[in-house]
Amino acid sequence: MRRDIKNVVEHAEVSEKAIEAYLIKRATITGCLCLKYTNPNMVGYPDRLVVTPGGRVVWVEVKSRGKHPSPIQVFRSGELRELGHEVYTVSSREEVDEVIKHIKYEIQAARIPGDCPAVDPQP
Repeated sequence: MRRDIKNVVEHAEVSEKAIEAYLIKRATITGCLCLKYTNPNMVGYPDRLVVTPGGRVVWVEVKSRGKHPSPIQVFRSGELRELGHEVYTVSSREEVDEVIKHIKYEIQAARIPGDCPAVDPQP
């Protein structure tokens, strides 16, 4: 019984759902939106869009620990990269942390001293 509980707890830490929840939390703390992407007519696109301050969009495919993207997911990620998009696949909290670290670096690099938040211009 004790071993079954341990297996459930370990699975909860490495499941796709747990890693996705961690991505959402980390992206939100960073000041980004983390949107679920679904398109019933086109399969294989990454699960999440991370929308950053400054207008960048980063695609993130979330997998359970040790799992890899399917052939159609690899193809779709390649399509997006050819169009100039950033696409990452993460299967652990550590990989999420690396992606967020990169996003934070890019956000900071894009800021110019004296920038102020964008305001919609009045007509």
